[in-house]
Amino acid sequence: QVQLVESGGGLVQPGGSLTLSCAASGIVFSLYRMGWFRQAPGKQRELVATISSSGTTNYVDSVEGRFTIFRDNAKNTVYLQMNSLKADDTAVYYCNAVIMTVYRGDTYWGQGTQVTVSS
Repeated sequence: QVQLVESGGGLVQPGGSLTLSCAASGIVFSLYRMGWFRQAPGKQRELVATISSSGTTNYVDSVEGRFTIFRDNAKNTVYLQMNSLKADDTAVYYCNAVIMTVYRGDTYWGQGTQVTVSS
């Protein structure tokens, strides 16, 4: 059974920091592109950051320079370090794992963790 379990969400003041964690099981973690998505009320889910199996990272423009995605293959865990948080960062954040081959493409999702940025 594949499981992605997020943790680290909570309430933080504008300008503050949080680090999210996503622990994966049931997959060969090192082969997957890992990512973080978020969904705010009334908005579509958007990609926030990804990190490939080789360590290449990508970020949505709105978080570039503020957020950092890391992975620790020994712990089967991907992290999202969030600094200088803004009210617009408020959303449910979802962990994502993707593998694509000639034969198959699998996508897995965590259940999400709430991040609220408010004074």
